[in-house]
Amino acid sequence: MPYIAPEVVQEVKRMDLLTYLKNYEPSELVHLSGNTYTTRTHDSLKISNGKWMWWSQGIGGRSALDYLIKVRGYPFLEAVEIIAGQAAIQPPVPAPTEKKTEKILLLPKACRYTEYAVSYLRRRGIDTELIHFCLETGRIYESANYHNVVFVGKDKEGAPRYAALRGVGTDFIGEASGSDKNYSFSIPAEGECKEVHLFESAIDLLSYATLQKMSGQNWRAEHLLSLAGVYQPAKEIEKSKVPATLVHFLKEYPEVQSVVFHFDNDRTGRLATKAIQTVLPKEYRIRDCPPSAGKDYNDFLCVQLGLQMTKREKRSRERGGAR
Repeated sequence: MPYIAPEVVQEVKRMDLLTYLKNYEPSELVHLSGNTYTTRTHDSLKISNGKWMWWSQGIGGRSALDYLIKVRGYPFLEAVEIIAGQAAIQPPVPAPTEKKTEKILLLPKACRYTEYAVSYLRRRGIDTELIHFCLETGRIYESANYHNVVFVGKDKEGAPRYAALRGVGTDFIGEASGSDKNYSFSIPAEGECKEVHLFESAIDLLSYATLQKMSGQNWRAEHLLSLAGVYQPAKEIEKSKVPATLVHFLKEYPEVQSVVFHFDNDRTGRLATKAIQTVLPKEYRIRDCPPSAGKDYNDFLCVQLGLQMTKREKRSRERGGAR
């Protein structure tokens, strides 16, 4: 068994995946938008903010070493040797650290018409009243280029601060440059509400609101908040962090006393729920309410409505593309 000095192992562990791919496998790296990347081999693997997540498999990590072991299947020592050997031949140029400057949101140009966006949302079972509300309030629109659906997150004054992009008829998922993860897609309650309902995606949020309307409930009576981007719990769950968008929302709405989780019925969703519940301040009451059937709330809604997904939508969902 080959011997590798501990200091070499420690140095290898410090190399993040973006730095590794940029230096040693640039052809494998695909830029999506902003500081988000994927790989040519696995398009459900997303790299962002020093972390990576392989959504279709429900696994993630931080380092290039994690990637070679968990994704490529190399044994630990062989993975260390690969990275150390590459670094010895060509010392890596670290991927530039994102500067903490004030973010300027660059929203995609809006299309004059919204037929693609509306058609996409209706295929996903979203209620027409909800669609019109989101279009009229600027929470959703259709981009002029590529006709993506744009889900806009706003601050309390109504100014756009975040935007998630979802392809129509494609598997594309991305974020607008300058998106601030403190503000994700949300629909705050009309009046005072002491409870916030948390979802993995904008589509799940809208699906829940549609289900509420179908059951005769007032879908504007509750705070509805979706997460922005990948949520990666720490290896030791108690060291995980509360998502930035939830932290900010609770500061903006101090009257909130409870958080209701509506995450997916899969390993990733269950682990995320457990992690956030563990680190959420004890002053908040928590409830876990995953969908009664199906993988997520949109899946459950489509079953209730008898809607059939296209093969592309099924494939996208399996890869974690229901954002």
